[in-house]
Amino acid sequence: MHSSERGSESFGVLLRFHRERAGMTQEGLGGHVGYSKSQVAMVERGERPPKGKLVETADQVLGAQGALLVLAEKEFGDSGLRPWTEDYLAEERKASALHVYQTHLIPGSLQTEAYARAVYTCNRYPTLDDEEIERRVAARLERQQLFERKPSPSVSYVLEQSTLTRPLGGPATLKEQLHHVLAIGRLRHVEVQVMPHNRQTHAGLNGPMILLETTERHQLAYIEGPSGGYFVSEHPDLGDLFGKYGILRAQALTPEESAKLIEEVAREL
Repeated sequence: MHSSERGSESFGVLLRFHRERAGMTQEGLGGHVGYSKSQVAMVERGERPPKGKLVETADQVLGAQGALLVLAEKEFGDSGLRPWTEDYLAEERKASALHVYQTHLIPGSLQTEAYARAVYTCNRYPTLDDEEIERRVAARLERQQLFERKPSPSVSYVLEQSTLTRPLGGPATLKEQLHHVLAIGRLRHVEVQVMPHNRQTHAGLNGPMILLETTERHQLAYIEGPSGGYFVSEHPDLGDLFGKYGILRAQALTPEESAKLIEEVAREL
């Protein structure tokens, strides 16, 4: 997925120069690009590459007049201007805990090959060519290394009941997908819960969210939308999201009840 995870001291020095010249703090720049203060600091020290929209946005808000774009292209090639999902995936690969609330489809880290292919095939605008679809499917399947990592991360999912019944790829694809969710849910470090249709109160009406914890117990949230994604790393917003997720887990069916429901849906397909 990544050609390199190397940073660049040269890029970091130039970024810091333009940031300080613009009178902006690391925290201030992070607010523009969806980074925490510590993540900006790591880029400036050359410890990580600039991913997502950092290069484009920083060049604009700091008035660098293209200097950051040119150096990023030289130092990183395409990695300096990666799509916004890449930064999240880098965090997911090293998270010690991952908590996902999803409303529309089975989360990417749980998807089977056939289901993932159906998801990307459904993307009619812009239409993806066959080679691009296969690249994305392969990248999505790589994410399931999450369940085999040592030490095992703590993983939980809260899925809206509608994700179990939307027949992406057809009944056979969905049935295979539901059996896969059940198999992953049996792992000792994974819990899958379903939010039933008949809930009269609901803590997640603002939409999907992904919460992560690092090995140092630092917390991070990721919110994804149609045109991009962004990190939430500062309180009180971060604490609010973790609080909402806790309520969602309390409102959802238990893992045992959820497994029974998933089995019932799969059996009817």
